[in-house]
Amino acid sequence: MVHPLLGERAGVRASVNSVLFHWRYVAIMPAMPDTNLARVLRKKPTWAEKLVWRWLRGRRFSGYKFRRQHPVGKYSLDFFCEEARLAIELDGGQHGFPEQRKHDAEREKFLASLGIKVLRFWNSRLRREAQVNRDTIFRELQARAPRPLPPYTEPLPAQGKKS
Repeated sequence: MVHPLLGERAGVRASVNSVLFHWRYVAIMPAMPDTNLARVLRKKPTWAEKLVWRWLRGRRFSGYKFRRQHPVGKYSLDFFCEEARLAIELDGGQHGFPEQRKHDAEREKFLASLGIKVLRFWNSRLRREAQVNRDTIFRELQARAPRPLPPYTEPLPAQGKKS
């Protein structure tokens, strides 16, 4: 049996049983030190992770620093901002299944106990709703760890004109 939402990577479809052994399925992966698992996941990002990393890397959200595949307890967070205690998780089709939803709820409860808020975005909506997603991330960062916005800079006067 093939489920159309599984195996989003490179357009490959996977059987329901193979999801349990899919390399991105962190919950059932063999026990590995968290830092090693994070390194493995960083080396093979999904298209969605590449897209969001372009938004977040290099302190592009008013100087907030994000880490990719950051280990917290037995979990590896897709993106994490320590200053705002904010995690961003990208959900593929497998997150719609009841078992995975249960696992995600347990994970969020654990992270909330550490003061970490989780924002979740569906992979299928990342490109379509890019600006909405970026605005959501920015608003949450400002709510959790406010920073002053950069001062408005007036444009330089055109050449030959005096102000």
